[in-house]
Amino acid sequence: MLAFSVFAASAANKKLVVGFSQIGAESGWRTAETESIQSEAKKRGIDLRFSDAQQKQENQIKALRTFLAQRVDAIILAPVVETGWEPVLREIKRAKIPVILVDRGIKVSDDSLYTTLIASDFVSEGRMAGEWLAKKLDGKGNIVELQGTTGAAPANDRKKGFTEVIAKNPGMKIIKSQSGDFTRAKGKEVMEAFLKAEGKNINAVYAHNDDMALGAI
Repeated sequence: MLAFSVFAASAANKKLVVGFSQIGAESGWRTAETESIQSEAKKRGIDLRFSDAQQKQENQIKALRTFLAQRVDAIILAPVVETGWEPVLREIKRAKIPVILVDRGIKVSDDSLYTTLIASDFVSEGRMAGEWLAKKLDGKGNIVELQGTTGAAPANDRKKGFTEVIAKNPGMKIIKSQSGDFTRAKGKEVMEAFLKAEGKNINAVYAHNDDMALGAI
């Protein structure tokens, strides 16, 4: 996996110790990502120290400081939200420990606080969803939106890309938008509220991930 290739070459004669702070297990996709990183670490003989943040940034920051105290060789971080990372990342940078971001980006004043980001273009994903839906609805209809976790890069960017496309189609309108926290259970709960409020006014549902869409169904 690329996350390990970034720093493995320089430590060929030493067993690497890597800390991995994962958001949680809010979706099947997230579980698959965790299993992928864990299996790749095992294959490469890397001592992977895993921490499940259970969707809470404070748990991730605590895990990062634990990894720092353990003097790991590198840290993999899947950040739950975009902001609030600078203080802990500055501590890690002073210790010269590389940080690899996976899946989600962050907003910091100094990009050197992390080594690299391995992720998708979430704005482009939002645009593609909007373009597909505009074609499917012939450019008109009422949409309800199931947003991801508030403050998370995929939620922010998928909303941005989708909204850009909808703005070009005046016959289409987002009539309700609320966070489903990327989970199937919350997606179901929010969709039930949308149906009670809007009922037959809804022509389409835009969900920021598969699990919320399945909950809505």
